[in-house]
Amino acid sequence: MQENKTRGFEIVQAYQDKDISLPHRSTHYAAGYDIEAAEEIVLPSYWKSLFKYVLKQMGQWINRSDDKELEHESEQLLKPTLVPTGLKAYMLEDEYLQIVNRSSNPLKRRIILPNSLGIIDKDYYNNENNEGHIYVQLQNYGVKDVTITKGDRIAQGIFSKYLLTDDDIGGLSERVGGFGSSDK
Repeated sequence: MQENKTRGFEIVQAYQDKDISLPHRSTHYAAGYDIEAAEEIVLPSYWKSLFKYVLKQMGQWINRSDDKELEHESEQLLKPTLVPTGLKAYMLEDEYLQIVNRSSNPLKRRIILPNSLGIIDKDYYNNENNEGHIYVQLQNYGVKDVTITKGDRIAQGIFSKYLLTDDDIGGLSERVGGFGSSDK
């Protein structure tokens, strides 16, 4: 990040030669910067996966075999797909980047962000685990698999300020990991 820049997007090293578009706002009054997929990815249909799981479970029950594999599969059913963007974001100290769904995704493609809102903190930028690469969690609740192609607009990024309480003491002085790293 250059000295006098305050907020924006950059392409992560691993995607420098992959023709990644930096996010931009579609209209003058748009709040969100359109974020595109950096790769083609298939989002499996939740309902199709559930149907296959139930059929397999019924077969396992009839055969009375070990259901460890079924337990693992059931845990995977609701797991979202991480879609790489090839992007990282820099911002001021009292800001964060919201990753929100495009309003057309649920209506036209049956795609949602299962976490409703992704939060990219300032210290995620250039972290040592993944250089701050932004991934968008997506889930397909439609009846057919959906293919996301490289360049499809999959989410919006909105930079926002946040406030601190009077008695805030902060947390760790440095991020200790990459995606989802502030889990304890």
